[in-house]
Amino acid sequence: MNKRPIRLTIYNHKGGVGKTTLTIHIASALALLGKSVLLVDSDPQCNLTSYLLADDVVDDLLDHSDGTDGQTIWTAVKPIFDNVGVGKHINPVRVGALTLLPGDIRLSEFEEFLGEAWTDSFKRRLGGLRAITSISDLVTHISIQEPIDFVFYDTGPNIGALNRVLLLDSDFFIVPVACDLFSVRALSTLGQTLKRWIIDAETIASIAPDGASLLAGRPHFLGYVPQRFKVYGQSITQESSRYLRQIKRRMYENVASVLRDIDSDLAPRASVDPVIGKVRDFASLMQIAQREGVAVWDCSGAYRSQKSTAKRIFMELASHIVATTSSET
Repeated sequence: MNKRPIRLTIYNHKGGVGKTTLTIHIASALALLGKSVLLVDSDPQCNLTSYLLADDVVDDLLDHSDGTDGQTIWTAVKPIFDNVGVGKHINPVRVGALTLLPGDIRLSEFEEFLGEAWTDSFKRRLGGLRAITSISDLVTHISIQEPIDFVFYDTGPNIGALNRVLLLDSDFFIVPVACDLFSVRALSTLGQTLKRWIIDAETIASIAPDGASLLAGRPHFLGYVPQRFKVYGQSITQESSRYLRQIKRRMYENVASVLRDIDSDLAPRASVDPVIGKVRDFASLMQIAQREGVAVWDCSGAYRSQKSTAKRIFMELASHIVATTSSET
């Protein structure tokens, strides 16, 4: 049996911070390091799937996801949603060096179902427990069928029931944040939300029937990644620098310290700035990459210097993730 892959979520309940783009680029950099990566598009908006696959392919996947030959994440969880059996195992899609479990807009329906299942889990009902672990079980099955080193869950910008089970299935999570006022303010509730989820998962585990499938329930805060800040020459602008200082303080006060109250191993020490990389604003270059469905260093056009800079930034991020997760698992 293959070793359990490291499961990560790049998560922030604030929208517009570049979660999907960051996920794709870290995954692409990990692939260049020789790591096998499974991307799970668990956002009903399907942004990750739309980034990597052509529009007609995405349309075809969504049109057939209800049928027996469907190949999206909705196809996999539909039997549980319909209360007709366990989750269906589907084969992921190869996209270059990456492996993708395609998303589906109908995950929004499953998210409502997961809210009820979470309540049922507190009542020791096996149906509820099977529902909240269904995506985790699907990932486990895929990882048994083929070697996977890293799993990335792509999440929507909310604190809903779907993101709850994804975070609680993750070994680590990374917080992307934009250098603006609204992103800084949003951090005030992030840690408390995660703390509540972890405590609830512990309660469910303590009362669950013997042999029931459970979520790991111990996501470690790997660090944060500021994005889209302005650089002139080699220097970060004064405004961006001001926000970076605020973000650093909020990350410790509102995320790391809150999680360390539960378990000191869940977040870096107070003396450590948990920033794991900084992604400057690549503006039009990133837009070209998104349009072409590739990593920014592989997109067409000029900008050779910017492409080289982007590749270096993401390769350093990926190397840090490999080193850190290897030492903590």
